[in-house]
Amino acid sequence: MNPAATPVPGGPRPASPAAGSQDGPSTTVRIRPDIAALPAYVPGARPDAAAAQIAKLSSNELPYPPQDAVVEAITRAATGVNRYPEMTGESLTQALASRWGVEADQVVVGNGSVALIQHLLDAVCEPGDEVVIPWRSFEAYPICVAVAGARAVRVPLTPDARHDVPAMLAAITPRTRVVMACTPNNPTGTILTARELADLVTGVPRDVVVLIDEAYLDFVTDPEAGDALTLLADAPNLVVSRTFSKAHALAGMRVGYLVGESGIISAIRSVATPFGVCLPAQAAALAALEPAALAETARRAGLVTAERDRVVAGLREQGWAVPEAQGNFFWLGVGPETTALAEHFRAAGILVRPFAGEGVRVSVGTPEENDRVLAAAATSPLLRRFR
Repeated sequence: MNPAATPVPGGPRPASPAAGSQDGPSTTVRIRPDIAALPAYVPGARPDAAAAQIAKLSSNELPYPPQDAVVEAITRAATGVNRYPEMTGESLTQALASRWGVEADQVVVGNGSVALIQHLLDAVCEPGDEVVIPWRSFEAYPICVAVAGARAVRVPLTPDARHDVPAMLAAITPRTRVVMACTPNNPTGTILTARELADLVTGVPRDVVVLIDEAYLDFVTDPEAGDALTLLADAPNLVVSRTFSKAHALAGMRVGYLVGESGIISAIRSVATPFGVCLPAQAAALAALEPAALAETARRAGLVTAERDRVVAGLREQGWAVPEAQGNFFWLGVGPETTALAEHFRAAGILVRPFAGEGVRVSVGTPEENDRVLAAAATSPLLRRFR
């Protein structure tokens, strides 16, 4: 045994590793073991400041800047940042309630949808509880579950990269507190159909929360896709997560919201960070909800989906197997060749998001950037292996 790691009565305890790395910084403070063991969240790669020709297609961001009216609202709000914003974003909450035809007490806003998902889990989970999630899905889910003290029960996707709804329902136990779904699924891009969504929601016991993450719903063009908000009236345990980060081009503002039954939303609000949405972000989101801004957002989303479909069709013509893509991204499930493919794109000046051992997610960019993706994919030495 290492003597340095042996506790001394009255002396300092062994150092705890930092979260996400056994080799990272240490501390004499006792960190929860499950937190110390957490994998670090890996954001999409960012280009160097001098790399002007790099296409950043790694973070599912909209390739267009915020609308002029939104920028103007941010600028006006910035002059008042010596004052606190509305503590719970009351004006934004009311605007969202009006947009979706619900009561204001059914909406809670926060510092991005991930923060709100964390608050939801904190509100309902106790140590030892279980949360059923599809996998592969958004990598923040198991991190949020662990932070809440619960255990993530990962249900594998189907061979065509879709949610396996029967398997998710079968994974529910008396310890299950939340069942999560992501449609379109990040990173595979596949959707839950209206029938699948209804089966999932009705199949979960009423004392278990069903959380449906619809961050990319604005890009869905499949007429068979479900819309979780349409199920709220008959599902008191349903919570729907949406965001301003994607189609509204406000990723840097960090504004998300949840919609659900007022009792659940009240519990989430009670654990949410006060003043969690800053003043410029509240102003930006309110401006984005104006009719003209919503119309422009829909137009831009249409441009993105047209490009997505063009690129996916082009990749399939080259011989790549691409699952049905309904977000502003698509998935290349190349398994053990993931790192090699990501490096091939990087060598072509394109940053993508690799998931080691599973596949590569590529965001939809401008038409010029998307042409570069097609050209790089066509020259990949892996192509013949994944036809």
